[in-house]
Amino acid sequence: MSSETPPKPSIDPVNQPEPAFGWTPYAEQINGRFAMIGFIALLILEFFTRQDLITWLGLR
Repeated sequence: MSSETPPKPSIDPVNQPEPAFGWTPYAEQINGRFAMIGFIALLILEFFTRQDLITWLGLR
């Protein structure tokens, strides 16, 4: 058995997206994550209320 520690993953600050205003890769990444969270929240809402979104909002 070896006493070597496993190599730590290196964090490359050059390839990390930086927060900025406008249409940037960072903004698109954050928007995509929030969209995924919203979609899952909608599915959970519909599952527990047994109504679709349009009915839940009172539009039908």
